[in-house]
Amino acid sequence: MKTYYLIPLVFLSACSTTPKLTLRPQQPSTTDAAAVRYPEVLHAYHIGRYADPNDSLILHEQHVVYRVEENTRWNFHPGPVGGGTAMPRDAAFAPAPLNDAILAEVNSQRLATAQIMVQARTLSAALAQFQTALQQTKTNLQETLILRAAVNDMKQRIDALGSAQGQPPPFSSSTTTNEPPDPLSP
Repeated sequence: MKTYYLIPLVFLSACSTTPKLTLRPQQPSTTDAAAVRYPEVLHAYHIGRYADPNDSLILHEQHVVYRVEENTRWNFHPGPVGGGTAMPRDAAFAPAPLNDAILAEVNSQRLATAQIMVQARTLSAALAQFQTALQQTKTNLQETLILRAAVNDMKQRIDALGSAQGQPPPFSSSTTTNEPPDPLSP
């Protein structure tokens, strides 16, 4: 009976080991390395014989010097990933799809915009004419007010001269009603 109690203990000891996690780096696709990283830019410079600037006793023979002009860097432009599927793009940066319906709509919008611009210029010209006519009307109104004041002043003078001579004025400028004067009244 003792052996049956030991069997569960054997199973418990087997479960107590922790599994080892192994990480393997994923290799980038070999189809297009430029899709992931830009290569470095190297330039070769051919140099003739020269004396070392730090030590005048050393002469350098003609040779080629390679210089890294631009280091390698990541390519952040969206493009195909893995099996050729395109990465999801932001709609603001994606070019607009082109088909006949879209081109027709764009052309009609351009035509409508051109017509609106022509109408805006016509409206601006009409507005300028209206402003000129309004200014002329204001000037005419001021001149009319000045002339009315002059006519009222002359009427008052005529009334004053007529009353000074004792004669009734030939016409009366003050009426109490809006009715025309009666031709039979004195």
